[in-house]
Amino acid sequence: MKLFKATVLPILFTTLLIGISSAQTPETEVLREIGAAPSADRIEADITKLVDFGTRHTLSDTTSDTRGIGAARRWLKAEFERISEACGGCLEVFYVSGVIEGTQRIPEPTNIVNVVAIQRGTADPNRFIMMSGDIDSRVSDALDGTSDSPGANDNASGVAGVLEAARVLTQYEFEGSIMYAQLSGEEQGLFGGQILAEHAKEQGWDIKGVLNNDMIGNIQGINGVIDNTTARVFSEGTRAVETEREARIRRFTGGEVDSPSRNLARYVDKMADLYIRNLDVMMIYRLDRFGRGGHHRPFNDAGFPGVRIMETNEDYNHQHQDLRTEDGVEYGDVLSEVEFDYAAKLTGLNAVVMAGMSWAPKPPAEVSISGAVRPSATLSWKALDPDKNPQLAGYRIYWRLTDSNQWEKSVFVPADVTEHTLENVVIDNYYFGVASVSKSGFESPVVFPGPAGSFGD
Repeated sequence: MKLFKATVLPILFTTLLIGISSAQTPETEVLREIGAAPSADRIEADITKLVDFGTRHTLSDTTSDTRGIGAARRWLKAEFERISEACGGCLEVFYVSGVIEGTQRIPEPTNIVNVVAIQRGTADPNRFIMMSGDIDSRVSDALDGTSDSPGANDNASGVAGVLEAARVLTQYEFEGSIMYAQLSGEEQGLFGGQILAEHAKEQGWDIKGVLNNDMIGNIQGINGVIDNTTARVFSEGTRAVETEREARIRRFTGGEVDSPSRNLARYVDKMADLYIRNLDVMMIYRLDRFGRGGHHRPFNDAGFPGVRIMETNEDYNHQHQDLRTEDGVEYGDVLSEVEFDYAAKLTGLNAVVMAGMSWAPKPPAEVSISGAVRPSATLSWKALDPDKNPQLAGYRIYWRLTDSNQWEKSVFVPADVTEHTLENVVIDNYYFGVASVSKSGFESPVVFPGPAGSFGD
C-alpha cells in the first residue's frame, strides 16, 4: 500500500492535541502500520550479510569484493540504490568521506567513507530528520583490522535498521526530508559522524534531529535480565555549543533539561507510548552511557539535536571481544546473540519518529517567554514560512511542572497567532514550550524558550 500526502496522512496525538474522538481512524492506523511494518526477516538477512563480510573494521580491506569494510559499504550503497529503484528513484544515494590520520586508533592515512541516502521532502527539502547506524566493527584490539569481527549487534543491527526504515518510509511522501546515514570510523573515534556533520554545515542542511542507533538487537544483559519491552534514549542536557552568555541566561531562566536533544528524546518517548506496541522508552538524562560515546555526539558538537537509541540491557561479553571461549563463557559479537524481532521493533520506533517529524511543520523558531512578577506567562515565536510549511494548522503551547519528565498541559492556537498569554499560569512554577502542528495533527518536537531550547532558525 502506497499512501501520499494528497490522499491520507497520519494523525499524531489526536486526542491530546486537537480534541477529536478517541476512536481509531484510518490515519492513526496508517501510523501504527508504519511502526509495525519493519520485517524481522529482512533485518536478519541484512545483519547476516554484514556479518558475512568477516570484518568491517575501519582499517580492514577496502578492495576485496567479499571481505572488509570496503565491500560492506559498496553493498550498502547498492542496497540503497535498489530501494530507490523500487520507489521510482526517490532516494539520492552518495558517499561522504574524509581522510583521517595521526590518531591513536588511525595511525596511517585512512579514507573514512559514509553511505548516505536522502528522501527529499515535497515542501521543505532542506529540513532533515536523520537515522544513522555504524558500519564498522572491532574485536578486543582496537587496531586489529584483520581478525574476524562479526559485529552482529554492534552495529550491524543499527545498520540493518536504517536500511529497513528506508524500505518502509520510501512508500510515503513527506513535507520534510529524511536522511538515512551509514557511518564509518565509530570505533576509531566517531570520525564518520564528524565528517558528515561538517559536510552538513558546509551544505547548509537544516538538521532538526539525529537518531543514532547503536546496538538495537540484544535483549539479554550481562546482569541476567531478559527484556524485549524497553529501550533507552540518551540525550544531552545542555547544548554543547552553548556560549558563556547563553549559559548565564539559562542560569536564571532554566533549560538544563530542555535542550533540543532532550525535547527530541521526549518526542521519541511519546511516539513509543502511542504507536509502538509493548515498548517503554527510558529517557536517560545523559549524553551517552557513563564515560562512553556514540555517533550522535559529533552532531551535538556541531549544534544539531541528536539522541542515541539502543537496547536497555547490554552484554559486554559480546561487545569488542575476540571470538573465543574461556571457562565455558563464549565471547564475541555473533549472530546468534541478536534478537531480530526486537531490532524490528526499535526500527519501527525510528520510523514513526521520522514520519511524525517529516509530516509535521518545522519546529518554531525564536521562541521567547515573559511574565516575571505577573500572574501569567506570555510566549511568542516567529511565524513559519507558509511556502515551506503548507501543512501548518497552528501551534500548541505546552507547560509542565519543573520536576516532570514529560509535557503535561497544553493549549492550541491557530496559525496566524505568534503570541499567547497563559492567564493564571505563574511563570515561576512551570517550564514552557511551543510546538508547531499540521492540519492532520502532526506535531514538531516542543521548543523551550530562548537559546537553551532552540532548534535553530
